[in-house]
Amino acid sequence: MIALTTDPIDVASALKYLHTDQAGAIDLFLGIVRNSTQSRPVDRLEYEAYDRMAIGEMRKIADEANRRWPLLRYTIIHRTGTLLIGEMAVLIGVATAHRADAFDACRYIIDTIKQTVPIWKKEIFTDGEMWVNAHP
Repeated sequence: MIALTTDPIDVASALKYLHTDQAGAIDLFLGIVRNSTQSRPVDRLEYEAYDRMAIGEMRKIADEANRRWPLLRYTIIHRTGTLLIGEMAVLIGVATAHRADAFDACRYIIDTIKQTVPIWKKEIFTDGEMWVNAHP
């Protein structure tokens, strides 16, 4: 399951989707909007995406993760639009037979998304705003 959404992410639904009797491990990464960046107070974040391309790239990342680790199930859900402090921006979840595979696959997926997927983040501070360079 791969999705971009403007709606809040439902962790319980994602966890239910990931659960399978074959899984010995389910790993979830939840990216949350924090209240500061490098000591600057953050008011909110704004995410934009090139939707079709972002979904395609996330699929490629999930396919590569599945080649590297035996994933039983996975989900990638990323929000777009305006997000407030404490809201969830992204959920990555993987189910595998063993915990090491789950941890490694989940980390690979989120790290690769941050590097390659056309999703852009603008941080709105109390004293200005800045697009974050997500793709060094």
